[in-house]
Amino acid sequence: MSGEDLARVSVKILDKEYQVACPPEEQAALKESAEYLHRKMREIRDSGKIIGTDRIAVMAALNLANDLLRARKQEAIVENNLHGRVRGMRERVETELQKTRQLEF
Repeated sequence: MSGEDLARVSVKILDKEYQVACPPEEQAALKESAEYLHRKMREIRDSGKIIGTDRIAVMAALNLANDLLRARKQEAIVENNLHGRVRGMRERVETELQKTRQLEF
């Protein structure tokens, strides 16, 4: 993708404006992500426990990374459970098919 395919998008995060280049089809996702990050950073700032934009950004990043890792672990658990259930259903179907074949002879 060349630089000509990118659009400049302005996003505001914690009272600062940033110009970000991104493909036109990703602009809505970029704006949504920036708004989400803005809300998270504002929550941290408004708690009064952390002072300084850099520290607020690092804490927001750590919180978001933690949320992402937790979601990935949960997704893996759900996927493993789903695979187990599908395997069990397949085994039951194969067992019943075998019984049916035996009855046909």
